[in-house]
Amino acid sequence: MEEEMEKTKVVVVGAGPAGIATAVEAIEAGLNEIVILEKTDHLCDTMVRLYHEGKRVDPFFMKVKVKPIGKLSIDTMSREQFLDFMKEVVEKYRLDIRFRHEVNKIKKKNDYFEIQAGKDAIFEAPIVVVAIGIFGRPVKPSYKIPKAISNKVFFGIPNKPMQNKKILVVGGGNTAAEAACFLCEKNEVFLSYRKPKFFRLNPINLCAIEDRGKQGKIKLMLNTDIQSLEPEDNMVCVHFKDGQKMCFDVIDYCLGGSSPQAFLSSIGVEMEGKKPKVSEDGETNIKGLFLVGDLVVKKGTIMGAFNSAKRTVDGIIKKYRDVLFT
Repeated sequence: MEEEMEKTKVVVVGAGPAGIATAVEAIEAGLNEIVILEKTDHLCDTMVRLYHEGKRVDPFFMKVKVKPIGKLSIDTMSREQFLDFMKEVVEKYRLDIRFRHEVNKIKKKNDYFEIQAGKDAIFEAPIVVVAIGIFGRPVKPSYKIPKAISNKVFFGIPNKPMQNKKILVVGGGNTAAEAACFLCEKNEVFLSYRKPKFFRLNPINLCAIEDRGKQGKIKLMLNTDIQSLEPEDNMVCVHFKDGQKMCFDVIDYCLGGSSPQAFLSSIGVEMEGKKPKVSEDGETNIKGLFLVGDLVVKKGTIMGAFNSAKRTVDGIIKKYRDVLFT
């Protein structure tokens, strides 16, 4: 039996900050037929999974406040406050979010897209906005992670609180620094970074890491590179390239995220190296297919995601008004 096609004007893929902002800006522009498809059962999955409790969310990028250009903006707040704010936005605008609808395929058919999501849902729309971010697929190390220790290896802060564990955090970016600072309050934490000093940390995180290092709460292992992992006595044995060997209860990789290149390429999006090729308003080489948020924004902030949604919707209305308002 053939599945029933649901027709709408705009399909947004992803219910994170950029996806929600896109729907809000579209509604403010007079559009009402908007469906958001989200693969999980909650909003803002990256923040839910990777941001620790109480983590700061702010409108700054490298100490400079990002000025809002659209309807959504924030002041400095906690992770929990931000998630509550996004829920309020969804309720205020009565956004149509279909949870547990992971998009499997997007195909252009004449002037419309056919979008397959979940097990049997099919949507048809002239405009598709992809807002899936880059952290859906975290960067993983090149060496093999043995199956026997897979339950002790994480990519981002574990959902369940940990206490009295010996933990190795791997990475040199802000996510790694914040994870180490959070975990060290109730655990013995080591931070391994392959370079001799930190290059990418914002001033707040750099100061926090240095302070905790001086206090002995975090053991900094700079200029160290991991060669392999193996199980040993119910722990994870880490072999470093300098010949050093140490064992830990938990390994937490914070190596960032990678652009979902395979998914974009399967749709037919042209790439420039590892980045998708887009116009100023986020439109790809496929007419009517736009990208917003982390996929296109150089300033990787919440405000950057909000502002990219505004620019994209302005572009959509300008280019496709006749199609959308008939």
